[in-house]
Amino acid sequence: MWARIKPWVATFWRILRKPSVHYSLGFLTLGGFIAGVVFWGAFNTALEATNTEAFCTGCHEMRDNVFQELKTTIHYSNRSGVRATCPDCHVPHNWTDKIARKMQASKEVWGKIFGTVNTREKFLDHRLVLAEHEWARLKANDSLECRNCHNYASMDLTRQSTRAAQIHQRWLVTGEKTCIDCHKGIAHHLPDMTGIPQG
Repeated sequence: MWARIKPWVATFWRILRKPSVHYSLGFLTLGGFIAGVVFWGAFNTALEATNTEAFCTGCHEMRDNVFQELKTTIHYSNRSGVRATCPDCHVPHNWTDKIARKMQASKEVWGKIFGTVNTREKFLDHRLVLAEHEWARLKANDSLECRNCHNYASMDLTRQSTRAAQIHQRWLVTGEKTCIDCHKGIAHHLPDMTGIPQG
């Protein structure tokens, strides 16, 4: 098989190495620059389009399950009117972290294609595994998405309960624990944790 492909590769490589007969180097450079700008613009437009709540809730698996749960929490509706959307909690804000997260999330497309959680029953069956993956991701990045909005340095501990203030001082200052260690289920219902050690 390689014997049949080898002449094609050699011909293609020869064409790439040969100077252009019809176009100047300046034209090719300008054309490459313009193509790069168009590609970059299209890439970022697509990236931002997939970074909206409308996109996240576009499939019934999300809209009918976790989005309905989010609507009942303080992250969705509160006295200040500040609302966290899906990407606020599930997509890092820094560009390189965002790209890495998008690549990880591409596995979710396979779940959609193969119907892994396309019914409420299947979703509930997989809920613990899905939650554990998300908790592990947040634990690994020190709850980065939480910290985009919640900054320990800006917390007024005097307005928190005594217990909350003590816990925040003890764990957040030392870095021994992160937000997700204590705040699982803050925006979505917890999975069935029966028989799973806590802590």
